[in-house]
Amino acid sequence: MAVRAQSLLLDEIAELKHERKALILAHNYQRDEVQDLADFVGDSLGLSRRAAETDAEVIVFCGVHFMAETAAVLAPDRTVLLPDLAAGCSLAASITADELRSWKAEHPGAVVVSYVNTSAEVKAESDYCCTSSNAVKIVAQIPEDREILFCPDLFLGSHVERMTGRKMHVWLGECHVHAAITGAQLESQRLAHPGAEVLVHPECGCTTAALYEAGRGEFSGATVVTSTEGMVRYAEGSKADTFIVATEIGVMHRMRLLAPQKNFIAASPEAICPYMKTITLEKVRDSLLELKHRITVPPAVAARARLAIERMVEVSG
Repeated sequence: MAVRAQSLLLDEIAELKHERKALILAHNYQRDEVQDLADFVGDSLGLSRRAAETDAEVIVFCGVHFMAETAAVLAPDRTVLLPDLAAGCSLAASITADELRSWKAEHPGAVVVSYVNTSAEVKAESDYCCTSSNAVKIVAQIPEDREILFCPDLFLGSHVERMTGRKMHVWLGECHVHAAITGAQLESQRLAHPGAEVLVHPECGCTTAALYEAGRGEFSGATVVTSTEGMVRYAEGSKADTFIVATEIGVMHRMRLLAPQKNFIAASPEAICPYMKTITLEKVRDSLLELKHRITVPPAVAARARLAIERMVEVSG
């Protein structure tokens, strides 16, 4: 897009945002230009908190469908818009409410912990919702004599088991983008940048390999497994100047803005979520102009999902 055309489009969005009394939220994986126009950029937990706290009349959610649903549950009196209905999530699609109900029937009395990357219907069947930043803390506070069903991400579930020492029943779902980041790719980047610190999202297929390599002491740089927000904060505060980032590459835009003097290298340059990239400036403009696409959750489902989501928001990451 030509610079002048983009400038005019941004002016149009700003005017519409003012008219609609709107708040624009963007996930860390969104396109660079969408992040730049947002009022707040963050991970699922941070975005959920902003949605719950805002007094804006309209929330334009530049993320994926389950995130907009979560905002609609937390802010039922607001108009929540998703600029593109094609913005889905392969991980959220890996478990349905019917599948969760059947799983619960096999384990009566078990505590259900569902990752935020799930539909509102799945959250409604859950006792706790969590994000990658607070999953360990949420599981750790569940009484040790309680059986736990954790869904849907197998890599995050394995990480939580490793960190808490709790054995859980873990659903075999995955994010196709994170699962494709391999230990071999990470090792290749570490060999090319031996002093770099490594930041790994716990949804990644390379998490176990990353911790194994760190344990062997073959690389001098630290290895940190954390959420996208944790990555941003860690990189900004670290004394290191080079980081290998194992997650969707969109987060590196924010990292470079906050720490422009540092070098950020993607563990896998192909780690691009097509769902996150469906939202464009034009679609944000059209969403505000036409108030589309409004995301709502049936009241009965929202009422049941709210408790699990509020527990997630209350537990600090």
